[in-house]
Formats: sequence, structure tokens, C-alpha cells
Amino acid sequence: MPDAPSARILIVDDEVAQMRALCDTLGDHGYETVGFSSGKVALAELEKRKFDLLLADLMMPELDGITLLKVALQLDPDLVGIIMTGQGTIDTAVQAMKTGALDYILKPFKLSVILPVISRTLTLQQLRKDKATLERRVKERTVELETANKELEAFSYSVSHDLRAPLRHIEGYADLLAQNLSSTVSPEARRLLRIVIDSAQRMDELIEGLLRFSRLGRQALTRQPIDISSLVREVLAELNKDQGDHKVEIKVGNLPACVGDAPLVKQVFVNLLSNAFKFTRQKEPAIIEIGSEQREGERAYLIRDNGAGFDMTYADKLFGVFQRLHRDSEFEGTGVGLSIVQRIIERHGGRIWAEAEVDKGATFCFTLPQQPMERLSF
Repeated sequence: MPDAPSARILIVDDEVAQMRALCDTLGDHGYETVGFSSGKVALAELEKRKFDLLLADLMMPELDGITLLKVALQLDPDLVGIIMTGQGTIDTAVQAMKTGALDYILKPFKLSVILPVISRTLTLQQLRKDKATLERRVKERTVELETANKELEAFSYSVSHDLRAPLRHIEGYADLLAQNLSSTVSPEARRLLRIVIDSAQRMDELIEGLLRFSRLGRQALTRQPIDISSLVREVLAELNKDQGDHKVEIKVGNLPACVGDAPLVKQVFVNLLSNAFKFTRQKEPAIIEIGSEQREGERAYLIRDNGAGFDMTYADKLFGVFQRLHRDSEFEGTGVGLSIVQRIIERHGGRIWAEAEVDKGATFCFTLPQQPMERLSF
């Protein structure tokens, strides 16, 4: 049976007996057929209602099949055509294809040949329609994304300028009050002023984190080969300067190169290693391991620590913006760092996940493209 048994076929052949035989035969195979022996009459019918396929004889006295197909395609660009010919020359087939025919059938007809050709032609028509629909949706989606990006840029500007200005006033004037009134107000009043100042600073940190997260989605990626070993040494050198007396044993294993945006990949390691240092602060000895392993059929980078860990019951919240699994009194932070890490990795086509246990540490695993540049599809 054909793929589209309900397709409507317009058959045009000046040999009436042959036209009727085709109508009857294809009708018996589930197609809706309408036949004419005149090309002009067929075009008049095509103006009245829609057909899926035009099956036209090449040689007709009034209007040949190729001319008929040209006019028909102007009336309905979605129509597909098959030319019937008894000449069977390559030139005829090429000419028919140039006109817009998707295939041709040689006379005398064989049912075993006609049915597959019609089925294949209707399948190609459906693929054309699907492609056109997809392209339309892509265009619509592109417009939507452009609009959303403009709105996001406006939002970011508003947050950066309109919201932070009064916040700085709150923080600044509260700090002045704390300094000028420190000797004349009660300890409770000083405590409340301190809460106001700390809250304003905290809100400023959250706004900055939100802006960084929103900017990341619009930032273009510049992909290049990255020496991860060198990058990690650079990150560790920077982070070690801020550790003070916090002694950490760091173990660095095999770190294969990858392909990606170097500054963004560096940000991944900065955020994950900063967390590892932070959450091992109360451990003695504190141990951080950086390496790679074969995980689930692909090479994954990992950063493991023996710090505070977390309850895997809440792992689904781990990468959410402003989501935190520890109290502020235990560990500082805004809850934006891991969401930024996830977005960077996903924009590179990788994935990230975590394994942890409370008071026994955490391991963050993530993948990044490692193929040569010419094999990547951007």
C-alpha cells in the first residue's frame, strides 16, 4: 500500500482510455483521482481545488505536459509532478526534471513501476512540506530569541543601573550612620544598622551574580584547543593566594586537552575549585583531587574534595540559580556559581553531574569536547 493513501492525484492524458484506466487503477489503491484529457480544463480544475500530485502526459496536442506542469506549479507551488512519456529518452527526463517534475514514468505502464514512483514522489513532497514548516518555525523562533535577547539586555541595564543605584545609597548612608552614631546609639541599634549594611552588600552580590549569569547566555564562544593541565595550574596559583593558613593537599592527575572557549572553561575550574577550597575549610587534612576518568563511555574531568559534601536528596537543586544547600552561617556564597558552570558546560555540548555524601566530600564530573577542531560542528 502507498505511504499516503488519501493523496489527491490530478491525471491529465489526451488518450481518454488510458486516463480512465489510470484513474480506476490508482483509485483501487486508495488514491483519490480526478482525470482530464485536456490540459486547459485540468488547470481550471486546479484553480478550484487543491491536489497533491499532477500526473501528466508529456505529448499532448493542446498543452504538452511540461508546459502544463510549469503553469500548475505557478498556481500551487506545493504541487508535485510526474511526467508520463513514451519516448523514454534521457533528454526528455532531464527536461521534465528541470521543469519541476520529481520523476517520470515510461509508457506502456506497469503497475509495479507506477505505484513505487507515486509513493516516492508523495514522500518527497511531504519532506518538502516538513522542511518548509521547520524553516518557518526556525525563523519564528529566531525572531522570538532576538526579541528576548533585547528584553534581557534592557533588563540587565535596568538591574545594573536603576536597581543598584538606590542600593548603594542604602549601603552608603547606613554605613555613615553606623560611623557617626557609633558612640551615641545602643548596641542593638548598631546591630540593626550592621544588618542593613550586610543585607545591602548581600543584595549587591546577588545582583552581580544574576548579571553574570544573564550575560553568559549572550556571550559568543570562541573555540580553540585548551591545555587543561596548564589552565588548572594557573587557576590553583591564583586561588592559593587567598587561602591564608588553610592548608590543602592538592592532587593533580591526568588532564587531557579539550576544545572550547578558554576564558569560559577557566571560569568552570575557578568556580568548582573555589567551592572545593571553601567546603574543605573545616577539614583536617583537606584534600582536593583534580583529574579525569572514563565515565559512562566518555572521558570526564573531575574535581573531588573531602569537605562538607551534601545530601544527594537535594541534588536536583544544585545547579539552580540562587540555590544553596548550606546555610550562610556555615559557608558564604550566592548560589550562582554552579549555575554558571552548568551553563558554560552545556553551551560547549557537555554535561555536568555531582556525587556527594554529607561530611564526606563531593565530586563534580563534567565533559567537554575533545575532538580536533576540524571534527567539531559549530
